[in-house]
Amino acid sequence: MMQKFVFFTTTGCHLCELAEALLVTNLNPEQHQVDVIDIAYNDQLLGCYGEKIPVIKNEDTSEELFWPFDAEKLVKFVSL
Repeated sequence: MMQKFVFFTTTGCHLCELAEALLVTNLNPEQHQVDVIDIAYNDQLLGCYGEKIPVIKNEDTSEELFWPFDAEKLVKFVSL
């Protein structure tokens, strides 16, 4: 079963780049679908996540993983 996630990010965010590298390295595209959303284009998301990005949200459970996280925390989060 495909798990669906949202990755909240924005351009020029070095922490987001680090988180994206972890996503690319540790998630299987055959098992994990990740939609990337730039919060800069949505005032509501900017208000909610502006100081918190990068954030990964599980679309099925609505649980969120906030930075800082490493590969181990990411793998554990997507395995829940």
